[in-house]
Amino acid sequence: MKTLLEVIAKSLVDNPESVEINEVCSEHSIILELKVDKSDMGKVIGKQGRIAKAIRTVVKAAAIKENKRVVVEIIES
Repeated sequence: MKTLLEVIAKSLVDNPESVEINEVCSEHSIILELKVDKSDMGKVIGKQGRIAKAIRTVVKAAAIKENKRVVVEIIES
């Protein structure tokens, strides 16, 4: 999940070296905290949150195969 999110995020932003992902795991769920540069926040979120919603949908679809629940949080660094 972490690598999938990293590939998606790095392909969207202008500063891919500033992308950081922190993974917090529990028994049935995973929290992925995505940190991007302040100037790239708009590119990751998109108009009315459409890109962020699409990212979450793709990551959740991948998580279903592992019977896990995934939460993607976008954090400004």
